[in-house]
Amino acid sequence: MAPFDVEFGPFYAVSGRKIASLYGIGLEFARIYAKMPGFHGHKLTRVFRMTEALHVKVRSEVGSNAVKNVRKSGHIPAVLYGHGLQNVNLSLPAEEVHAAIRHGSKLLELKGELNESALVRDVQWDSLGIGVLHVDLTRVSAGEVVHVAVPLVMRGEAPGSKEGGITELLVHEIEVECPASKIPEKIEVRVHELHVGDSLKASDLDLPSSTKLYSDADALVVHCIGRLIEEEEELPEVTHAGEPEVIGRKATDEEDEG
Repeated sequence: MAPFDVEFGPFYAVSGRKIASLYGIGLEFARIYAKMPGFHGHKLTRVFRMTEALHVKVRSEVGSNAVKNVRKSGHIPAVLYGHGLQNVNLSLPAEEVHAAIRHGSKLLELKGELNESALVRDVQWDSLGIGVLHVDLTRVSAGEVVHVAVPLVMRGEAPGSKEGGITELLVHEIEVECPASKIPEKIEVRVHELHVGDSLKASDLDLPSSTKLYSDADALVVHCIGRLIEEEEELPEVTHAGEPEVIGRKATDEEDEG
């Protein structure tokens, strides 16, 4: 296994959006993969992790200058809130934060100067969408029911593909409710029974017993559509029926004699 949990093989990916579509991961995660050195022209194997440990420090200094100093030290400023407790300003190791995002981790175990479980609620990126500027975390307990987005991964080969169709994953994640300790790493979308013209809704997905669908049950998740064949339209031939007749005023006898 190569660094960053990426396995290489023959494939060509052109953008984060393409990676997200093919591998069923969030676009934020996919953009990170797309910008990784040596990624283009290779295949990605996604490694999911339910829990990631972050070694945190509590920071007392706030303000723009303090935040700049945090980033210069190789850390990312963050804030932890929730459960009716006081907000806590934190400093997170940048490498560990980016690793957690790459792994698709939902539940974070905070270690060090603070020992709590938390969920990532918001990530602020730089203008290029590469570096993380700030992270919002919310406190959770193991048995607490949480509302999270879980990646979708397409599995199997649709019969419609052999019928000349195209199978497309229309959404890359769905929202579910489940205990914080049982957040699914991914949800598989099985397409082995899809023929051309068939589709699957969110309600058709096979969810773990501890997980309830939060997204719209009627939302389309995947479909198999026929290929569009463009036919050249033949333009009608233009026929020329001789010289056009010139219509003018008939000359009078006086004009002819003149």
